[in-house]
Amino acid sequence: MSALTVRHDPEQSWDDLVRFWEEMEWPEGSKVEIIEGIITVSPAPAYHHNVIAARIQRRLYSVIPEDWEVFQTLAIAVPSRLGMLIPDLVVAPVRENTEADTHIPAALAELVVEVTSRTNARHDRIGKPAAYAAAGIPLYLLVDRWAPEGPTATLYGEPEGDVYRPLSSAKFGEALKLPAPFDLVLDTAEFPGV
Repeated sequence: MSALTVRHDPEQSWDDLVRFWEEMEWPEGSKVEIIEGIITVSPAPAYHHNVIAARIQRRLYSVIPEDWEVFQTLAIAVPSRLGMLIPDLVVAPVRENTEADTHIPAALAELVVEVTSRTNARHDRIGKPAAYAAAGIPLYLLVDRWAPEGPTATLYGEPEGDVYRPLSSAKFGEALKLPAPFDLVLDTAEFPGV
């Protein structure tokens, strides 16, 4: 099953688009995002996709401060890029007082993690990192199971405008280090597909 896109009226405001995203009844179990102003409905991630995200999440919990959390289905808003994105993982401080119950501003995130699916790899490689960088999220980890050169994990950082600089990359089976504040080495040999 592939993703479904719903284009919005360019005359609509960001608030109208978000309201439509929040109030529409979407297929149960689907992942609904706004990517570059287009509402995208994707099927739930596959088993191996979830195993990778779970293994990264487990490792992150061993190094993050008590007042931070690793979120699996939290939407982050990037209005400047017409984006309401749901990364596979978001690491952010816990905030008691947020303006919206459905999402947080992307600028609160310290790290976002995307694991590609065959049907939406392009979003994870191009559109979403541009939005994450524009929002100033310090680190972006792309676990690309479908990379042309083979399964690869790449850490991006130092956002400038809507572009990240690649910091390090590892083929599945190699180690990948996340810098401070995480100071964590991920063993990609733990990921399915090695």
